Order: sequence, then structure tokens, then C-alpha cells
Amino acid sequence: MPIHPDAMTATHHAPVHISADLVLTEEPPLTGLSGVMHKDPAPWLRLSLATAALAAVGSLIALVDVNRFYGAETVAFVDQAIAQDIVNLAVVAPLTAFFAWRALRGSLASYLVWLGFVTFTVYNYVIYAFSIQFGPLFLLWVAVLGASVFALIGGAVSLDANGVANALDFRKERLAACFLLLTVVLFGFLWLSDIVPALVDGTAPVAVSDMNLPTNPVHVLDLAFFLPAVAIVGGSLWQRRPLGYAAAPAMLVFLALTGLPILATVFVADARGNEPAWQLLAPIGVISAISILLTWILVRGLSHSR
Repeated sequence: MPIHPDAMTATHHAPVHISADLVLTEEPPLTGLSGVMHKDPAPWLRLSLATAALAAVGSLIALVDVNRFYGAETVAFVDQAIAQDIVNLAVVAPLTAFFAWRALRGSLASYLVWLGFVTFTVYNYVIYAFSIQFGPLFLLWVAVLGASVFALIGGAVSLDANGVANALDFRKERLAACFLLLTVVLFGFLWLSDIVPALVDGTAPVAVSDMNLPTNPVHVLDLAFFLPAVAIVGGSLWQRRPLGYAAAPAMLVFLALTGLPILATVFVADARGNEPAWQLLAPIGVISAISILLTWILVRGLSHSR
């Protein structure tokens, strides 16, 4: 905070008593978000803007020369990588930038949705960085992953969950809570039904064999982090606790986004002459659609906080 010259002069004549509260006061957060923030989230929002641009560039480069960047992967993995890059370029990167821009203008609803996009980017680039063979885009993927992790942590700790719960008039929270908890049960059962028989038989799960990986990164991320987080948020939302209100939109957005590459992979596989899993379209499409609908219900009419 700049000091007026008169104040500097006054120090020669008498001691100046500065309140401790004044010294410790930080710059106020964005005007539209001031009632729901512990700290100014603008640095993390701006970081995500740069990260989205970097991710879009990486996906575009990879799509231009698929064989160069994914040539060492299996056919099934290449289909998924192409689909993910298409979704990144067409949906995730531009909408991350859009919601970050809206949040910078004071939209609380956009901020809550933005957290979901950043969460998905972290999840996605863990797979890029740890599961794809080392190649020319490795450092770019690591940069996107690192920046997204910091943006997510900074954005999350800046948010005041109690302030969100007080500022927003959520609707249908019990419905959203049930959906989140049901998703945990369904995906938990799905992954364990793939893992446990393989452990009993002493073999690898089908997805691990198809992608020629030591383990399935989706199994690891979902069982270790995502599904427990969704369960906590869903339970908190059911009990109408502040954490549930603050985090539920992000979890729903994440669920919707995870379905998009799966849907895209079906069409990519078909276009490349591989066997498409058409049976995934209906269940994954329904889950993604419900996630989007519930997100809209939770935050509709709340483009700006009070």
C-alpha cells in the first residue's frame, strides 16, 4: 500500500501508530466475489487462462501429427488419446478460459464451474504425464499439470465455503447429492469388478492389457482420489453442509467432462477402422447429461453473487 509523503514527514515529529489489522489486511478480492472469498483468486484464474492456452496448443500439435506423438502407444490407447485431444481443444480449453474470464468479472457460478474444469485438467494431465511414452510434448504436459494443480489448490483455498452456502440459493441439493453418491457406487463397482477377478486369476485387467500399461491410471485416480472426494462432497451436500454447496458444482462438472472423451473415443475408433464400443454411448451420455443438468439447476440464475 503506497504511503503518502505527508505521512513520511510526520514520522520525524511523532510516532505513527498503525493498526495491526491494517498491516495484515490483504488486497480485497474481486468485487463480485468479495463475500465468498478468503483471498483474491485472480492470480489462479489468470494462471488457468495461460494453462488453457498451453493445453490447447499441445492438443493441436498432437492432432496434427498423431503418429509422431502417439506412435508408440497401442491402438486402443491412440484412439483414446486422439479423442482426449479433440475434447481438450474443442471443449475443455476454451470453456476453462471462458469461465475463468467470467469469474474474473465477478461471477460466482462461473467460479464454481471453473473449479470443475481445472479439476478435470489435473486428472487428465496426470494420465498424459505418467502414462504416455516419453516424447516431444512431455514438458508441455508436465507444465500444464503443474500449473493446473497450483490453480486448483489456490482457487479452492481462496473460496469460503460458508460464504458460498450463505450467498447462493441452491435448489435440488438432495437430488444432486443422491446422484453423486450413486455415481460413487456405480463406478466403484465397475472398477472393482474389473480389478478383483484379475487379481484372483493372476492376470491383468482388460484395459491394462489393451493399453500395455503397468496399471490403469483411471483405476488409480478414481479409487484413490476422485471417488472418495465425490463421496465426501455428496455426503456433505445431503447434510446441507457448506463443503457440499461449495464443491458439488465442480464435482458434477468433472463428471460431465470425464464422459466426453469416452463418447468421443467411440467415434474416433470407428473413423480409424477400429472396433467402437457403441454400447458405452447410452450410459455415459446419460451420466454426462444428468451432470450438466444438475450443475445448471444448482447454479442457475446465480451468474453473480449477491
